[in-house]
This record gives sequence, C-alpha cells and structure tokens, in this order.
Amino acid sequence: MRGDYQQLVDEISAALGAPATLEDRDFGLIAFGAHEGDDDLVMDPVRTRSILQRRSTAAVRAWFEAFGIARATTALRIPPDPAAGVFKGRICLPVRHRGIVHGYVWLLDDGHLTDLELGGGGTPPDPRIEQAMESAAGIGALLAAEAQAGAELGDLLRALLLSRPGERSSAAAALRDGLRSAPDAPLMVVAVTPWDVPEADQAPLPNLPGLLAACTLPAENASANGSTNGAEAPRPAPRQAPSAPAARRTTPAPPPRATADAPSLAALVRLRSPSSLAAAHTVAEHLLRSPRAGGGLAPSGTDSRTLPVAAGLGTPVRELAGLPTTWHEALAAARAARAEPRLGPVAEWAAIGSYRLLTGLPSAEPDSTVRPLLAPAHSELARTAEVFLDCAGQAGRAAQALGIHRQTLYYRLGRVEKLTGLDLDEGGDRLLLHMALKTARL
Repeated sequence: MRGDYQQLVDEISAALGAPATLEDRDFGLIAFGAHEGDDDLVMDPVRTRSILQRRSTAAVRAWFEAFGIARATTALRIPPDPAAGVFKGRICLPVRHRGIVHGYVWLLDDGHLTDLELGGGGTPPDPRIEQAMESAAGIGALLAAEAQAGAELGDLLRALLLSRPGERSSAAAALRDGLRSAPDAPLMVVAVTPWDVPEADQAPLPNLPGLLAACTLPAENASANGSTNGAEAPRPAPRQAPSAPAARRTTPAPPPRATADAPSLAALVRLRSPSSLAAAHTVAEHLLRSPRAGGGLAPSGTDSRTLPVAAGLGTPVRELAGLPTTWHEALAAARAARAEPRLGPVAEWAAIGSYRLLTGLPSAEPDSTVRPLLAPAHSELARTAEVFLDCAGQAGRAAQALGIHRQTLYYRLGRVEKLTGLDLDEGGDRLLLHMALKTARL
C-alpha cells in the first residue's frame, strides 16, 4: 500500500511541476517526491527536517494548522515565513475521505505556482489542481482503509489485553486470525502513557519495522496495578476506585499531576529475538514524539520532578496469550519512568527495580503516618528524605546529591521524624517511608 501512496504523490508532483510530500494528519511523513536541482535552492529547513526525521515538530504543526488546513476542503495557499523556517510558500492539498481529514499533500512553490488558480469563491480551479485533488482523494481513500484495518486489529488487541484468563485463548485466536498468520518471532507490548485520543479517532499505524497493531485503553482498564503473572486480568467494567496513576494523591512536589484519567497506548511489536529489543525501542521513541503523547496536556501541568509522558517495555513472549502479562509489565515500566526520570523516557520492566513491586500495589491513600510529609508545604523535606533513603542512609552521599551541608541534612531529617513520628534509625520505619514516597509519585 505504501507504494500506492508514492505513485499518487508522484502523479501530483508531475501534474503541478513541483516536489510534493505526503504527511498524515499528525504530520508524520508517508511519501515524498523527487527534489531536482540544488537542495539548498529547492528545499527549506522545514521540508528538510520533515524528510530526514520523518516527522514535523509540534511548533511547525501548530504554525500550519493556524491557516485552517484541518478544516479546508479545497487547496489553499500558505505564504512563506523565514522566521518560522518556512522559506518557500506552499500549496496544501487536504487529504480527505468522507468528510474526515487523513493527511496533507504539500507542494513547494518557488514562484512558478503563484498564478495557479486554486478555486473557491465561485472561481473554478485550474485543471491541474483538479487533477491533483483527485489524486489526493485517492490517497484519502487508501489512508481511510488503512486506518480501518488498523482499528480492527486494535480492537482485537484490546480485547485480548482486557480478557480474563478463561477468555484468553479465544481472544488470542481472534487476534491471530486478524494478523492473518501466527507471529513466528517473539512479541512485546510497548506502553505509552498518557495518550491523547481525539474524537472519531482512526489513524493508520506509523510505518515502523515490527509494529503490528496498537490500541488505546482507558485509565480504569490500563492500570498496571494488580497481578502481572497472568492469573488475574482487569475487568472491562468500570470500578469504583480506578487503579490509575495516583495523581489524585498529595504528591511531594506540587502541583499534582492531572493525568490520572488519561488513556494509555498499547503497541504490539514483533522482535527479531528475545534479546534484541531494538524494534521496540524504535517504536517507543517514535510514539513519544507523536503530538498525541502526553495526553494533550501541557508540560506546565506536571510535577517538575516527573516526566509528562513515558514509554515502557514488557518482557518478550512467544505466544499471543502471554500479551496481557507483558502489557501490565510495560505499563508498570512506563509509570515508573514517569515517576523516576532517570529510568526514562523509555524504561524496560527488567530495569525498574523496586517499582516492579510498587506499581503492582492497589491504589490507596498514603499511610496516615507519612501523609503530613506529602503536603506541598513540605516538598523539600520529602525530597530530602527520599534522596537520603535512595542513598541507603549514607549521609555523606545524600548531602552531596542534594547539594547541602551534612548538618543541614541532619536538621531536615530531624524535622521529618518529628512530622511523621518515624524513627529513621529503624529499618521498618525507613521501609515504610521509602515506599510511601515512591508510591506517591506514581
């Protein structure tokens, strides 16, 4: 199907005598026409970056969308703006199918298309534009069909990930039929959390090696809390207390995060071998660059000590029936990476240490002993205590990590003990405090 896109893009380039590129509605590159002549004269920084990185930046996307391209039904002209890196004007052909925009065809205009009539306002378009728009409509039909196929596979993947143990075999068989063959290589689920899901969301999967299917799961079903050994699976029915990242709790560093109810993305990836996770890392890094990564929230709405979005990788499995387990592991790793930026932005289940236990605990309010320390007014004390415990109670290491004098450290730890009533010379009290501080940032 990708060859069909290239053929249609080449047809548009030939009809209008200008190099064309095709991007999906998230500004991911799908195909591009040949650029003849000196690249410095034919291209501009925005076009070059789009081709080399296979995606435009969020700032570029916002700049172009300000011209109303997402609502346009006919070709429209975009003027140059050197300050934005857009050195050449463009003609944008919206790629639509049945009223839904699926992407855009971009044509660089070095001046020879200036007099081309685009149509509108009762004026018929130039025949070359009509021909180009027909090709764009063909692209729209292909993208819609690809999106529909991806959505059907995504539904099958979601059904398997949410299935109960007794339903797992039939759900795995349905997904195997949807994939049209049994995968002959190890599989892994990549989790990205949070993930923005626009209304009427149907977008084709990015063309990435090994990516087989993807789906979104709402917060009440996406939580990694609970067993990860396959014995229990989350029920699709809503629960009274959704097991979601605990942003509703009072956290050590204000303001509290607002992503507790945001969905997560699950992506099914085929690996070359159980020890080669390169394909999964590539998929994760690509998805993290998507404008949908982050749940549509601005970074200012997050705790400065956490990542606004992260990805996690589970353990490779051979059988489709094992995907629910690796999904829970992947989501746990993503949650851990958000809580501990040093683990991310892409974390592997095998590398998250104590978070393998903490992410499996059911959501609950912090222990009453520790709760006063988690108030925003005491965020510096909470950070001090956490760093001290991370350093295995070694005062010298902790003071160096915090950039404070050792006596300042002792003073703060004394305040922590007074506030909580815990004795930091006691192993049990240290364990309770350490777990509570870590869990509060999940």
